[in-house]
Amino acid sequence: MAQTAAVKKDVSFLWEGRDKKGNRVRGKVVATNRHAVWLDLQRQGIVPGKIKQQSSTFASRKKPTPEDIAVFFRQLATMLTAGIPLVQSFEIVGAGHEKPSMQALILDIKQQIESGLTLHEAFAKHPLYFDDLSVNLVEAGEQAGALETLLDKIASYKEKTEAIKKKIKKALFYPTAVLFVAVIVTAILLIFVIPQFESLFKGFGADLPAFTQMVINLSRFVQANGIYIVAVLGAAGYTFSYMKARSRPMRESIDRMMLKFPIIGPILVKAAIARFARTLATTFAAGVPLVEALTSVAGATGNIVYETAVLRMKDEVSTGQRLQRAMENTNLFPNMVNQMIAVGEESGSLDQMASKVADFYELEVDAAVDSMSSLLEPLIMAILGVLVGGLVVAMYLPIFKLGAAV
Repeated sequence: MAQTAAVKKDVSFLWEGRDKKGNRVRGKVVATNRHAVWLDLQRQGIVPGKIKQQSSTFASRKKPTPEDIAVFFRQLATMLTAGIPLVQSFEIVGAGHEKPSMQALILDIKQQIESGLTLHEAFAKHPLYFDDLSVNLVEAGEQAGALETLLDKIASYKEKTEAIKKKIKKALFYPTAVLFVAVIVTAILLIFVIPQFESLFKGFGADLPAFTQMVINLSRFVQANGIYIVAVLGAAGYTFSYMKARSRPMRESIDRMMLKFPIIGPILVKAAIARFARTLATTFAAGVPLVEALTSVAGATGNIVYETAVLRMKDEVSTGQRLQRAMENTNLFPNMVNQMIAVGEESGSLDQMASKVADFYELEVDAAVDSMSSLLEPLIMAILGVLVGGLVVAMYLPIFKLGAAV
C-alpha cells in the first residue's frame, strides 16, 4: 500500500547537508516523507541539515508515459553494460530524472530491490508501467545471467513499438484535428453569422433561393437545439467509450471494421504485423519457448482481431503444428510473412527472420503514413471548402439574385 502511495503522491523534497568531507551539498529527491529522505541521505554518508517539501506543480503530477519507460530501460541497460551495480544504477537514473513521478517510481523499485526482491519481482509490483512481457523477459535475463542484454532488447523493442504508435497517431491526428476545427467554424457561422444575414434578407421582400433557405432553417435549428445536440453527442460519446471498454465483442467488431477502412485500414494491418514480428523476435531471442512467447505476442499486436488469431495459433502450435501453417490458417498474414517465418523455422533462425519482417513492415508503416498525409491534405481542404464555402455561397446567393434583378 505504501509503495502505491509513493508513486501516487509524487512528493518532492529539497535537501541540504554536508558530505563525509564536510562539504556543503544540496539536491532534490522524491520520497513518501521527510524521514525517508533523512534515512536515504544517511545511507549515502550525508549529514542532513534542511529538508523542505517542494510545492506541487502540474508537471509533477504527470504519470510516467510509455516513452519514459522506454528511456528508463535504455538507461538501465547502458548502466549495467558499463559495469555499474544494479542498485547504484537505479539511484543514478532516478536522481537525474526530470519528471518527479518517474523519480518516485524508480526510487520505489530501488527500495524494493534493497529489501530483497529481484528486479522482475519489483517490476511486477507496478503493472501499470511494466507489462507481463517486460517482466518475463527480465526474469529470463536474471536466470540466464544476461540481464543487461535482455534489458537492451526490451529497450529496443519498446523504442520501436512506440515509434509505430507515434506514426499511427500522427496519421489519425491531423485529419481529426482539421475536421474538428471545421465543425467548430461551421457551428460559429450557423449560430452567430447566419442570423445577421437572415435579418438583412427580411428587408428584401422576395423569396430566398432554396439553398439559402435551407441554411437559414439549419441555423434556426442549431440555435434552438444547440445545447441538446451537444448533450446528445456527449452522451453518445460517453456511452460508446463505456461500452467499448467493457465489451470485447464490440471492440473486436470495431477493430475488424477499422482494418477494412479505406486508407487507414492497410496502415493498421501493417502496424499489427510489425508489432507481431517485433515481439516474436524479441521473446524468442530471449530464449522464451515459442508457445509461451505467443501469449505475449498476442497482447502486443494492438488489435483484437490479430490478438485472437495469435492465441488460436498458440493452441495449434502447442499441439505440434508448425507456426507457419498456423499463420496461414488465420488468413491475416501476407504470403511473404508466412514464407519468411517458414524459412526461419527450417533454418533455426526464427528470431532473425521475424526481426527482418518487423523491420520491413515498420518501414512500410512509415511510407504509408507519409503517403496518406499527402493524400489527405487536398481531401481535407476540399471538405473545408465545401463546409465553409457552401455557407458563404448560400448567404450571397440572394445578393447576387438582387443584383441581377436590378
